[in-house]
Amino acid sequence: MLEIKAAPLLKYIKKYISLTNEEEAFLLSKLNYRKYLKGQYVVQQGDVCKQINFLISGCTKTFFLDDKGQEHIVLFAIEDWWTSDIGSYITQSGSDFNVQCIEDTEVIQFQYDYEEELYKEIPKLERLFRKMLEKALVSSQKRIVGNFSLSAKEQYLQFKKQYPTIEQRVPQYMVASYLGITKEFLSKIKSQLALES
Repeated sequence: MLEIKAAPLLKYIKKYISLTNEEEAFLLSKLNYRKYLKGQYVVQQGDVCKQINFLISGCTKTFFLDDKGQEHIVLFAIEDWWTSDIGSYITQSGSDFNVQCIEDTEVIQFQYDYEEELYKEIPKLERLFRKMLEKALVSSQKRIVGNFSLSAKEQYLQFKKQYPTIEQRVPQYMVASYLGITKEFLSKIKSQLALES
């Protein structure tokens, strides 16, 4: 059962490292399959994040609530992407972020408690996680630069280009939150773009 569910993860892993049948079996023995319903939390702000999650299906948002209770979305994740509060996972301290399901979502989970055991038995997994963290860091830095150097309209166009399927799957107010603007301002941008095309 887990082997079938984990097929997309194993395919993803093969892009970076090759596993023997024995290594694959050992890895599968340490993974969890979990299904979340729309609206459920994978991680909650303040809790210690105990796993990193590979999405098999579904969509999540990573966000934090400010002192006024305002939601600020920093990431979306869809199939073949990872989601977690990686800072909390690495430091095993309280999470700064919530990860909530926008759709019914299925994940394969790497548990923090098994990480060292996995690295010991399958050292090349460290390469996989290094590559994963490198990609996340580059993406995060590009987002920061974009926030400072691009107009809201340019950020929206970049979002559409970079994540063409996400906009169809999440409500407009969430896209606006991700861009750091109001949904009304996003509507204006979309109207302006429609007139230009």
